[in-house]
Amino acid sequence: MTTTTAADYTWFEDRFPDLAEAYCFTLVRGLRPAEVLDRLGGRAEPALSGPDAVVEAAFDLVRASDGRRQLLAMTSVGAWTLLIEPNGCTGVTEDRALPASAGTRWVSHFVNINGLDAFLWAEDTVRRLWFEPGFPDERWGTTPDELLDAMHGVGFRFGDDEEAEEAEEADDPGPDLSAPAAFALAEHLTGVAVTPELLERTTFACGSVATR
Repeated sequence: MTTTTAADYTWFEDRFPDLAEAYCFTLVRGLRPAEVLDRLGGRAEPALSGPDAVVEAAFDLVRASDGRRQLLAMTSVGAWTLLIEPNGCTGVTEDRALPASAGTRWVSHFVNINGLDAFLWAEDTVRRLWFEPGFPDERWGTTPDELLDAMHGVGFRFGDDEEAEEAEEADDPGPDLSAPAAFALAEHLTGVAVTPELLERTTFACGSVATR
């Protein structure tokens, strides 16, 4: 039963506006940060404390590498590794994420500055679900409808929702909660709650991967 909803994650954009502009959050079960980095073919970088330092370092690395490397900030949360990419998309890039998900569960969601978004749930190299949070009616994967009830429950807006239809008729779509809903769905799949305190108080193990 889904209890966490998009409303529980509306703080993210308010508290961390620089990170919220463009990001990828990934949760990987049963692997330590160093193991995740190794699976992605990355190299270690200096540790960083808090999201502001992570965002600044990510953009510094892009400039220093002429766009050829992407920063990954990682920490252990129980049995999971949380991986954060400011302005990155490695976690939802299937030719990298699916092989890296071997033997484990991989849950990732992404937003970029142009409004493009993606949600990926993989199990042991298999894409179980992929969709754009802003357009949840179209879904791909081996089990594209398994989480449909949960997706409704956390607050994704579907085209056939009565509330969505009423809002469209009134020409008032209301706030876009697709990104907070993606956080809530990731929590549903992993049991890991991303909180402001977790982001603010963590010293992240960092690494980088080639972007091309």
